[in-house]
Amino acid sequence: MGVRTWLGEWPMFRQATGPDPLARGAAVQSPRTKVLEPRTDTADEVVKSVCPYCAVGCGQNVYVRDGRVTQIEGDPDSPVSRGRLCPKGSASTSLVTSPSRVTTVRYRRPYGTEWEDLDLDTAVDMIADRVIDARRRGWQDTDDEGRVLRRTLGFSSLGGATLDNEENYLIKKLFMALGAIQVENQARI
Repeated sequence: MGVRTWLGEWPMFRQATGPDPLARGAAVQSPRTKVLEPRTDTADEVVKSVCPYCAVGCGQNVYVRDGRVTQIEGDPDSPVSRGRLCPKGSASTSLVTSPSRVTTVRYRRPYGTEWEDLDLDTAVDMIADRVIDARRRGWQDTDDEGRVLRRTLGFSSLGGATLDNEENYLIKKLFMALGAIQVENQARI
């Protein structure tokens, strides 16, 4: 291998001696990068989604192949983000594909020291039973002077900033229908 051939493997040398002095094309390509193809080219479908991290609601294109997420990128059709994502939104792929992602309902019994897996139906039933019980025990029909209250102080809601306006609106309606008066959102606190 000659010196010029060996130096030709360095992008800086190719940029200085070749037809691409601004390094916008061939100067920055190595033999390895020439054979690479975008993960988005092999996707079976593209699903429109919204970034789950904050309440901005940036649009995302989720690229799926064989039923698995292969890439998540900004949606250029989104009027909110116009194809841009912040660093957390750009890392959304690892949120859904990480091998350490918990995909089961984890439960630790009162005074317990170990977590156990529950099936989703059991967990939802446990939550519903506890909401009904707390509502029943904390219900106030009237105050001491006989004024109608129809409320419960048995539970409250603290929403998160990762929910968008529509989700927060529906949660507020649900808790108000259940009689809760302490409904707040951490984005406002």
